Amino acid sequence: MAEIPTNDIFDVIIIGAGIMGSCAAYEVAKLNKKVLLLEQFDLLHFLGSSHGESRTIRATYPEPYYPPMVIESAVLWEAAQSAAGYRVLTPTTQLDLGPSHCLSLQSAIRNCSPDSLPATIYDSNPTEITGAFHLPDGWIALSTPLGGIIKPTKAVAMFQSLALRLGTVIRDRAVVDAIDRIADVGIRVSTTDGRIFHGAKVVVTAGAWTHKLVKMVTGRDLPIQPLHTLIWYWKIKDGFESEMSPAAGFPTFASYGLPYVYGTPAMEFPGLIKVALHAGWPCDPDSRDWTMDGDGMVGRVAEWIERLMPGRIETASGPVIKQTCMYSMTPDEDFVIDFLGGEFGKDVVVAGGFSGHGFKMGPLVGKMVAEMVIDGEVRTAARIGLDMRVFGLGRFEGGKQGNAKDFGEQVESHVGQS
Repeated sequence: MAEIPTNDIFDVIIIGAGIMGSCAAYEVAKLNKKVLLLEQFDLLHFLGSSHGESRTIRATYPEPYYPPMVIESAVLWEAAQSAAGYRVLTPTTQLDLGPSHCLSLQSAIRNCSPDSLPATIYDSNPTEITGAFHLPDGWIALSTPLGGIIKPTKAVAMFQSLALRLGTVIRDRAVVDAIDRIADVGIRVSTTDGRIFHGAKVVVTAGAWTHKLVKMVTGRDLPIQPLHTLIWYWKIKDGFESEMSPAAGFPTFASYGLPYVYGTPAMEFPGLIKVALHAGWPCDPDSRDWTMDGDGMVGRVAEWIERLMPGRIETASGPVIKQTCMYSMTPDEDFVIDFLGGEFGKDVVVAGGFSGHGFKMGPLVGKMVAEMVIDGEVRTAARIGLDMRVFGLGRFEGGKQGNAKDFGEQVESHVGQS
């Protein structure tokens, strides 16, 4: 075998430079390892799930394992911003609303605690927070202090710059077409333009392309389904712009039940507010229907606005701005963070299926992945009381649908609808 050039040998190769891959690159580089971060498109592209104007932070979850992750991630966000010397996150409160009988909301309330996540529950209109919301009869609201708005493209760029400072090599326009184990060498990663790299370990953080890549490499079907999603910005009525800003204390928010509506304060575009539906259409990430306008979904959001935020937002002419994104859904809407196994054993880690709610936990996922590839175990998970089996591939064996839950789905999947 010909000698491999040393500049093509890495301790860890990370495939996919969205938020998860970029955070993982930074965390591995902090451990004094030689890291290669590969991206199939241009860096900071808008074709996946890590771009755009905003992502929300919320620690309120029906599942008990996510609040500790969000709380730990908040610490890591602050540390990264301190290292970078600038901010990508604007803190707010978080407001969750829904029918009092909603099982998901009731479970989220139970997962709050005075020590880790203090909460205030309202059974009438929460004027103490903002006058913009109106609670219908039978609805309740939950206010928690850990909310916020992340600028996603800026955040990805921040983690990439931090990784670069520590010696990480980043290559874009690098489409991986093979991952092989080579005896006495490690893992070989090949790209469609003929480049070959070698690493002791490999991390797959390919977002909506994770299923395709793992299927190509191993023949294994990971239950990760991409969804094409739409995000809308609506015009705030004259006179209400200032009260719906983060500076005025306006929260990030989520409305439980169906439709599951979420939004952010007015920040990204002057005079506009993001209010969108947590839903999407199954898609092939390489052949999405960019003409889809989601008119039916827009109507449902407009109805929600008129009911829950009356008199504050213009709905008659629809949203002013439409943006696209993708979710990578698992059947149980939980993440996949595990060793790939098989011939790769513990030398390849896959982190995907973040199901439309993972961005805010990117710094923690990056740290856990780094611990997996370097140490073979996740010390941070043990410290925060997280059982990694909830994110394991084994939960889907035998056709199982993953983690059992006693509340309804939150993300709607629409087939053949617009």
